[in-house]
Amino acid sequence: MDRRLVRALQEDARLSVTALAERIGLSANATAERMRRLRRAGVIAGYTVRLDHAALGLGLIAFVEVKLDRTDGDVFVAFAEAVAGVKGIEECHMVAGGFDYLLKTRHRDMADYRAFLAEALAALPGVRETRTYVVIEEIPAGGASASI
Repeated sequence: MDRRLVRALQEDARLSVTALAERIGLSANATAERMRRLRRAGVIAGYTVRLDHAALGLGLIAFVEVKLDRTDGDVFVAFAEAVAGVKGIEECHMVAGGFDYLLKTRHRDMADYRAFLAEALAALPGVRETRTYVVIEEIPAGGASASI
């Protein structure tokens, strides 16, 4: 039942408790209690809004591999702190493999990305090398609900 509740919220987090209860087949009180329990347990970490990035003028997506000049704790900490405040970076993941971080970035166009690369990315601490992959087409996936 918890999985059904979470899937329904992932589809539409704005559902009222009553509508959610109807959708999953529970009473409103039982649904509200399950939601409280899932929030306390950290399963439901918050509620967000999905944006239409093209409508916002941010239609260019680029993935950027970042290789750091050193791989010790201080460089990782400095990079993570700095990247948190950089406009244009939508996601940042530390990865294992041939590079250290994978960034998902969004921009107006290639000129905007070029400025981001020259100004913001180059200013991040410890960056030795970057490699960019521009997205041609974004294909919607199942998202977090695919694993629930």
